[in-house]
Amino acid sequence: MQLSALEIADINSQLEDKTSTEIIEWAIKQNKKTVVTTSFGYNSAVTLHLVTQVRQSVPVVWVDSGYNLEDSYVVAEKLIQELGLNIHVYNPVMSTARREAVHGASFGVPDNPEFQSFKFQVKLEPFQRALKELQPEIWISGIRGEETEYRRNLGIVSLDDRGILKVSPLFHWTEADVSDYMRKYNLPSCRHYFDPTKVDSQTECGLHLSQFEQGGGI
Repeated sequence: MQLSALEIADINSQLEDKTSTEIIEWAIKQNKKTVVTTSFGYNSAVTLHLVTQVRQSVPVVWVDSGYNLEDSYVVAEKLIQELGLNIHVYNPVMSTARREAVHGASFGVPDNPEFQSFKFQVKLEPFQRALKELQPEIWISGIRGEETEYRRNLGIVSLDDRGILKVSPLFHWTEADVSDYMRKYNLPSCRHYFDPTKVDSQTECGLHLSQFEQGGGI
């Protein structure tokens, strides 16, 4: 999409006081190719529940790195069935078993080229395939502003370097808001979640950065 910084600021101003459902409705009404992403992590059910209440057919993109814990897969299956998700799963080209047999179980050290290559292979390259296949113009995401310093500066809507309009209906939600919604609708929560591409809670895996980091083979 082609939007100026001024236009993005105007959209954010228009959506500032809207509910999450109204923000999603706004995104759908743009009549652009739209996807929603999920990690099936701790509170992924909230965004998926909100989106499917507006339009159930929105493609749901899940990059399954192959390193998810059992809890994530159990919750994923529950939500896929209960919400009738239009799920699109993208896996790394190299399986976890093969990678560990060839390179060992270590992910490498952050900022080390080996770790950056690992992150690219298990998270970023599969997501690039998803974007190439689905060619979304709007990307609905479950990120919240309070999660990291980088996300705090994005706004409800932001335009990345790929020209995709990212819409974050939970941008102003707190952890308490999320918990309250989960309880209200009795949504399954992934209590044990693991993302091998994140060092800590403030680290970005790379999907939400404007440009992907490139990596070769490890």
